[in-house]
This record gives sequence, C-alpha cells and structure tokens, in this order.
Amino acid sequence: MIQLKRAYEQVSPTDGYRILVDRLWPRGMSKEKEALDLWLKEIAPSTELRKWFDHDPVKFPEFKTKYLLELQSGKAQAAFQELVQLTNEQPIITLIYSAKDEKNNNAVILKEAITKTA
Repeated sequence: MIQLKRAYEQVSPTDGYRILVDRLWPRGMSKEKEALDLWLKEIAPSTELRKWFDHDPVKFPEFKTKYLLELQSGKAQAAFQELVQLTNEQPIITLIYSAKDEKNNNAVILKEAITKTA
C-alpha cells in the first residue's frame, strides 16, 4: 500500500516506511520530527523542472509528462527502481512531500507510476 502525506502532518504508526520524495528539505522541519526511513532526493523533479512548474495547477499536465520522462533516465531512473523495489518489500510506504497542493505534486505522480509498474 502506498500513501501520500505532507511533511508538515504529524507522524503516525500507520505511515509504515516513510520516504521523503523532495529534492529540498521541508522548511522548518527537523530530522527528528520527520521520522524518515529514507530521503530519496534523486527521485524528485530536477531543479529546472521544479522551478518551471512553480506549483501552478495549470502547468500540472505538462509537468507530469516532463517528470515521467525524467524518471526514465539517469539517477532518477535508478531512484525510481529503488522505490519500486521498496514497495515490494514494505507492506506500507508513505511518500512524504512538502507541497501545499495535495493533488498537483510529484508524489501524486510517483504513486500513480508505481501502481502502473506493479
């Protein structure tokens, strides 16, 4: 099972294996508060793509297409394969993200991509 959760929400025992999927550390949060099992920076959108998207919901469909392309090569591809492997090993995985928009962010895209891969 794959869940999504904002970094600023309270940690819960039902979170299972917690993975931060952002390139930047959540503003104002400590490592203790996040209680992460893994920070998978390489799976996050590139800095250029993140800045271009700028959390604009209108750009989300194009962002999704570009991000999925990024996940098909280099370090992002290796990180995605690691994430897929973890979903096979862990009964519950929670993808942690910082974005305020709960519907238009990279974690949503990752969950969908993993579900299609599995």
